[in-house]
Amino acid sequence: MAPAIDIHELTKDFPVGFWRPRPYRALDRLTLVVEPGEVFGFLGPNGAGKTTTLKLLMQLVFPTSGHASILGRPVGDLDVRRRIGFLPENPYFYDNLTAEELLHYFAGLFDMPSAERARRVSDLLDQVGLGAERRLQLRKYSKGMVQRVGIAQALINEPEVIFLDEPMSGLDPLGRRDIRALILGLRDAGKTIFFSSHILTDAETLCGRVAIVVGGRLATSGRLAEMAGYQVRGWEVVMAEVSQTLLEQSAGRAVKATPVSPARFAFELSNQTRPEGFIADLAAAGAVLVSVNPLHTTLEDIFVQQVAQTRSAREGVLS
Repeated sequence: MAPAIDIHELTKDFPVGFWRPRPYRALDRLTLVVEPGEVFGFLGPNGAGKTTTLKLLMQLVFPTSGHASILGRPVGDLDVRRRIGFLPENPYFYDNLTAEELLHYFAGLFDMPSAERARRVSDLLDQVGLGAERRLQLRKYSKGMVQRVGIAQALINEPEVIFLDEPMSGLDPLGRRDIRALILGLRDAGKTIFFSSHILTDAETLCGRVAIVVGGRLATSGRLAEMAGYQVRGWEVVMAEVSQTLLEQSAGRAVKATPVSPARFAFELSNQTRPEGFIADLAAAGAVLVSVNPLHTTLEDIFVQQVAQTRSAREGVLS
């Protein structure tokens, strides 16, 4: 089966300056493969080249070199364009229309029959959490509500591959929860979702694989569990009824003990200390186990590490 998205050596230079423009490399030889049916997170700091990549895939701008394909066909192929959906970073629509009118318009662009169009518009507005507001003009919407409409328009043609640029932007916690559930539902239906985000917890929750770009270059990519550093680095054991004597006895075995409430402590154990013996000894002395959790490197930790390493290497080359 062909990859859903295949990017090879994709490069984009923009001219910078007025009198003597010089090239600025926004994207440098990006190579990625996204498999059908996966949620792929495209991460990076501001100015890393994420939006440029999405614009290249949508042919809103054209590459300096390299190429990409979607569903086995070159980007820009008319058949492919009917099978994809796109949410830009800052969606803007004609704000005299209502959400219903806007989606009816987009559905008409795909020659959708009127009966199917009405059903599809209603279902999508339900999915993104817009009730009676769907009959209000868009100029009366908050940023989060416009974002919900933008996600709905990206799905109007029931696309096979969906590109989302910062889909959680402007959403409150309830909105983020709704959109996470929607994305997981699309994945379960066999859709491919490629999205960029600054909200790393959402990417960690949703994505099977991620790629991190820094300064226009790919820093790392793959499954989180397979990434260097993404591993259990210790344990957190929360115990109640911990006396002062027990606390002193645990000092040599726990990396640190953090008070949570009176007589309740969160003990951090190193990766070399198994929690079973520690818990058994404290329980035998009268303490009560509340919880035990592995401590692992988060996606945020990997992100910060990769950004720092890439920038340090670049500064070393320039110096």
